[in-house]
Amino acid sequence: MTNERPPIDRRESLRKGVYILPNLFTTGSLFAGFYCIVASMNGQYNIAAWFILISSIFDGLDGKVARMTGTTSRFGVEYDSLADMVAFGVAPGILMYTWALKPFGKLGWLAAFVYVVCGALRLARFNVQVTTVESKRFLGLPIPAAASIVATCVLLFYHLGGSGTIKKASVLILIYVLAFLMVSNFRYYSFKDPELVKRQPFGILVMAVIFIIVIVAQPEIVLFLLFLAYMVSGPLGFLLKLFRKPRGGGKVSA
Repeated sequence: MTNERPPIDRRESLRKGVYILPNLFTTGSLFAGFYCIVASMNGQYNIAAWFILISSIFDGLDGKVARMTGTTSRFGVEYDSLADMVAFGVAPGILMYTWALKPFGKLGWLAAFVYVVCGALRLARFNVQVTTVESKRFLGLPIPAAASIVATCVLLFYHLGGSGTIKKASVLILIYVLAFLMVSNFRYYSFKDPELVKRQPFGILVMAVIFIIVIVAQPEIVLFLLFLAYMVSGPLGFLLKLFRKPRGGGKVSA
């Protein structure tokens, strides 16, 4: 669920070659996104949703591998952005249209298009603001997170006994909400805090193990709740900051 873009020397040339390992992870993300489209067109919505989550895993790994191995490049940044557009923009849009939005006619395909275009705008804005925005916060809901909410929504439907397509106004509203949040100014935690990888108390490890066990036990429910909580964290943080009382009592002397 990361959209990290390190500053790259724009003068680099492809004549120097490209780094294989991080771009292979990006290709894996792109492949998973493309197969999501294929599965959606074949009515295999459950499988399509899982491939979006697989794509998000590859997307999280490519940037980390590039930074750990010192193989960041301008080519990798552009390739990753294009892969994100397919895997987390076009693929979820098609999945939601074929699974739930088609019965709504024009409102349905317009919702899918709004999601895709807002995802593209989210990626474009991130790319031009990468060096000016606080590294610990994303401005707007990250597009991998939005796609993961779409995927876990489908998985939850199947887990609760559903099958095939669905026609619910709540799904239509969800797509418009995700589109709005991606281009909003709400701030979301980026999980790029260096403190996360440093030594932590033993109890944190125990909690992490329990957390993983809970996810494995009920992945459809837990993952949906996790991504849903992340989605509302942006607006909730904004409201808490808005209504937080100023320190010092707010009194002004004459």
